[in-house]
Amino acid sequence: MSSCRLVIFGATGDLVRRLLLPALYNLAATGLLPERCALIGVAREQQSSEAFRQSLLDALREHLSGRFDLQVATRLLASARYVRGDIDYPGTYANLAAALTAMEEHRVASANRLFYLALPPMTFATVVNNLARFDLTTEREGTGWRRVIVEKPFGVSLDSAMALNRALADTLGERQLYRIDHYLGKASVQNIQTLRFGNGIFEPIWNREYIDHVQITVAETVTAERRGRFYDATGALRDMVPNHLFQILAAVTMEPPSHFDARSVHEAKAAVLGAVRPGGYGERSDALVRGQYTAGAIDGVNVNAYRDTPYVASSSATETYVALNLRVDTPRWSEVPFYLRTGKALKRHRAEVAITFKRSPPMMFSEQQAERLTANVLVLEIAPEEGVGLRLNAKSPNPLLDIGGVNMKFQFRDYFDAVRAVGYEKLIHDCMSGDSTLFQSAEMVEAGWRAVAPFTDGWVGSGAQGPYPYPAGSQGPAEADALLARDGRAWRPLAEEDIA
Repeated sequence: MSSCRLVIFGATGDLVRRLLLPALYNLAATGLLPERCALIGVAREQQSSEAFRQSLLDALREHLSGRFDLQVATRLLASARYVRGDIDYPGTYANLAAALTAMEEHRVASANRLFYLALPPMTFATVVNNLARFDLTTEREGTGWRRVIVEKPFGVSLDSAMALNRALADTLGERQLYRIDHYLGKASVQNIQTLRFGNGIFEPIWNREYIDHVQITVAETVTAERRGRFYDATGALRDMVPNHLFQILAAVTMEPPSHFDARSVHEAKAAVLGAVRPGGYGERSDALVRGQYTAGAIDGVNVNAYRDTPYVASSSATETYVALNLRVDTPRWSEVPFYLRTGKALKRHRAEVAITFKRSPPMMFSEQQAERLTANVLVLEIAPEEGVGLRLNAKSPNPLLDIGGVNMKFQFRDYFDAVRAVGYEKLIHDCMSGDSTLFQSAEMVEAGWRAVAPFTDGWVGSGAQGPYPYPAGSQGPAEADALLARDGRAWRPLAEEDIA
């Protein structure tokens, strides 16, 4: 991989310190970062480049999950520079252009530039327009590539997402734009497609004939914490569903792409997201439940109610939990229920896909034996551990025909000697390599927002059906259990220890 100048807007923010910087360190430690990769941070705080480098070093010591190697960190940060300025001020971009020119003159005549916008989405168009105004994103022969990474959420509605895509397209080509969702950088999420398409035992039964229903869970123990201002204007549905959960849903339900390249994968995912519909029986409460956490305790630690979070309105109706009952109207998935849930301040941190298969005919067993048969469940665990589990029925090793469920487990850490990652490593590396397969296209973003529009426009916006209260440290509102109970099904318990 060739050299790169990485410019980070919002360089003093929490995202950079907790996730982006450790990911860059992990790439450097494994030799996957270009040797001549120089960082430039842009933010409003007043500090020198030396102070900026020291703050990044301190952040690495605090947030790096693996072994800290001072030599690797020093090499990564040695040439880091800092540009102070507001993103609305033209002088910021003039100073940035001067800093880039100075760095490139001392290294190579041709230098690639990657601009990372660790900023709120409402600022994207402003930054991109100013970058273009100062000729910082123009690609010419001999100047190298120019790419821009933007963070989710990509808009707050279908209309805003379409407007944002149009604004970015005014100054950037689609091949220059990388819409990042760090969930797609997780090995376990990438493994969904390998599991499906790389194993002959799964693809033939990955359809409505064999699968009873699918549950996708992203449960967090963390609260809104210091994100009250952002979160109260966004909520769990907009923050998590059109991106994280729908990206997982697309990986599970997409048709096999003709080739495993960016365009083919993007088209397959956009097509299946375009087929997502609300489930249920015609009543709004059959397809959506919203919740908001009240005071409680998580792992023995008392937690204040969401409405007591700084910058959150005391009468806030913003949901911190959402559960959806969906259908995917394609021949493969017709009538198969998909249940999605995500929330904050829940009992356990857990992200997984649980695929429950239809039960086999029990006629060869007695009534008592048949009652002990459990459904086969394939669990794709995404967090906190990464692995795969399968629930099977088996006979106990005694003379009687005693039947019970057993678990088969596989976890990545037991088989692969890999550096513990934060989810951004693969995505940053792919962007520098020019591979956009794991990023979202404009079509995918709009398809995701179009799928949630019935909820955001018709139900969430009006405040109907909630938010129902649930104590912090619980499994969510009881009304979410009723969402599945109407179909004769139940959520997998968050407290369950077995992977399957």
